Amino acid sequence: MSFGVMGGDMQPQGHLQSIVRMLDYGQQPQAACDAPRWKVNRDFTIDIETVRALEGLGHTIKSIDDPYMDFGSGQYIWKLDRNDPERGYVAASDSRRDGLAAGF
Repeated sequence: MSFGVMGGDMQPQGHLQSIVRMLDYGQQPQAACDAPRWKVNRDFTIDIETVRALEGLGHTIKSIDDPYMDFGSGQYIWKLDRNDPERGYVAASDSRRDGLAAGF
């Protein structure tokens, strides 16, 4: 599989979150790409895209000015079976940005 998540400090965190969702939880690339993300900041505060459940547990939530840019953007191409090229590929494009997954 080739994939990448852009976004400065978010980049390695987005890579880890995406690969864990795909390999450990069996999500398809598009589901992993679209899933809510979280980010540990340099001051050890945490930004998160989905907060209602955490607020219900009593956590204090910090708002960010630009969520569009803050959680990165990913593109993914996953070969379905490395031993059988006839099985094809799955592609994904992050809904946080303009783009699409297309094949021919």
